[in-house]
Amino acid sequence: MALKAVHVSDVPSLDQVPENASLTLFSSRFSTGVEMNNNNNNRASFKIPKFLVVGHRGHGMNVLQSSDKRMKAIKENSIVSFNSAAKYPIDYIEFDVQVTKDDCPVIFHDNFIFSEDNGSIFEKRVTELCLSEFLCYGPQKEHGKVGKTLLRKTKDGKIVDWNVETDDSLCTLQEAFQLVEPTLGFNIELKFDDHVVYQQDYLIRVLQAILKVVFEHAKDRPILFSTFQPDAALLVRKLQSVYPVFFLTNGGTEIFYDVRRNSLEEAIKVCLEGGLQGIVSEVKEVFRNPGAVTKIKEAKLSLLTYGKLNNVSEAVYMQHLMGIEGVIVDLVQEITEAVSDMIKPPKVDEEDEKLSEGDGNTELKAKPEFSQRELSFLLKLIPELIQL
Repeated sequence: MALKAVHVSDVPSLDQVPENASLTLFSSRFSTGVEMNNNNNNRASFKIPKFLVVGHRGHGMNVLQSSDKRMKAIKENSIVSFNSAAKYPIDYIEFDVQVTKDDCPVIFHDNFIFSEDNGSIFEKRVTELCLSEFLCYGPQKEHGKVGKTLLRKTKDGKIVDWNVETDDSLCTLQEAFQLVEPTLGFNIELKFDDHVVYQQDYLIRVLQAILKVVFEHAKDRPILFSTFQPDAALLVRKLQSVYPVFFLTNGGTEIFYDVRRNSLEEAIKVCLEGGLQGIVSEVKEVFRNPGAVTKIKEAKLSLLTYGKLNNVSEAVYMQHLMGIEGVIVDLVQEITEAVSDMIKPPKVDEEDEKLSEGDGNTELKAKPEFSQRELSFLLKLIPELIQL
C-alpha cells in the first residue's frame, strides 16, 4: 500500500489534542521519575534521574522457536505479562499499540493476526479489524467461551502455534491502564507497518485515539511515547507536550527507504528538528558507534537501548558506564537483579551494621571495576558475545 507522505510542517492545527481528550486537566502534571520543563526551543528539557530498566512487551517478548523456555513462559503484551513484570524492580514496561478500524487502541506487536480454520491459514491486518473481531482471537475472558486459534509467523516465514506456558487474552490500552499496577510506567510504542507510507489524516486519527485514552486514564502513571515512524513521532510531539517522545531506530542495522531511519546521526536530526526528548536505539549499533553517544549527550537528548544484548548483564553495565540512561530487556528478573547488584549503591540496614560491627560478617557485592584498556576491549568485544 503506497500512500502519500507529508512533511509535519504542512499539517495544520496540531497544537491541541481533540476536545474530547482532557489535555488541560493534566497539562501541569509531569511523569514520575523524570523532569520536564518547556523552553523556548520547542523541546522540553528532559532528565532521567536514574538508570531505567524497561520490560520488553511486559515480562519479555515471545520467541516461539527458541529453546530457551523463558522466551515462551508468559504471553507477551498481555495483562498477565505486565503484572508479572511489575513484581520486579523495573521502572517501565514497553508495549506496542495499534488502533482498530473502529478507533480503539489495542496492544499487539505484529501487523497481522494469523489463524487457522478448517485446515486453512488466514491472515488479517490488525488495523483492518474492529475491536470485537480483534478480541475474538486466543483465550477469552468470558468463562467457557472458546476463541479463534491464534498463530504466529516467525522471522523465517514459518506459521507456528502461539503456545506459551502462561497464556492470556488480547487486551486494549484502556484495560492496561485499569488493570496493571498503577505505579508502573508505560513506554507506549506507537506501532506502524514499516512497509506502508501513511497519509497525514490517518496518522492524526490514530494518534488522537491513543492520546484520548492516555489522557483519560493515565492519572499519575509515568508515560513515555516511542515509535519507529518519524512522522508519527513528530506529530505526537505536536499534539501534546505533557509526555516525552522518543524516536526509535535500529541505527542502520537494517536500511529503509526513509533515510531518517538509517543512522543514529539521522535520529539526532529528527529529534532536534521536531523537539523530541530522546532516542531508543538498537544496542549493537551503539556499541559499534560509541561516539554517537557523545553526540546524543551534546544534543541534550536522552538515550535508551533495546536488543538481545540487553539480556547480558555485562553489556548492560557497560552501557551504564557509557552514560546510556536505560535498557529495554526480555529477561526482567535476571537484569533487574544484575542492575541492583552492579549499579545501585549497596545498602546495609543500620541494625545489621551494629550487629555485625567488628565480626567481619557483613558482605556487600562490589561493583565491577574496569580499567580504560579493559573498557576499550569490552566495547569491541561485546557485539560479538552473542549471535542470536
